Amino acid sequence: MSKPSIYPVKKLIGLSEEQAQRIADFRFEKRIGSESEAIRQLIELGLDASEKSDT
Repeated sequence: MSKPSIYPVKKLIGLSEEQAQRIADFRFEKRIGSESEAIRQLIELGLDASEKSDT
């Protein structure tokens, strides 16, 4: 029996070249091991900022 996935929901999105480069730069700057983890961290940062600006 396989173990459950930590991230069971998968999404496929398109990016501009500039967005892809900015993600790569963020990943390098923060020394993040995978592109997926860098994207997850950026999403969390954006969601947190959005919640703060709504109050």
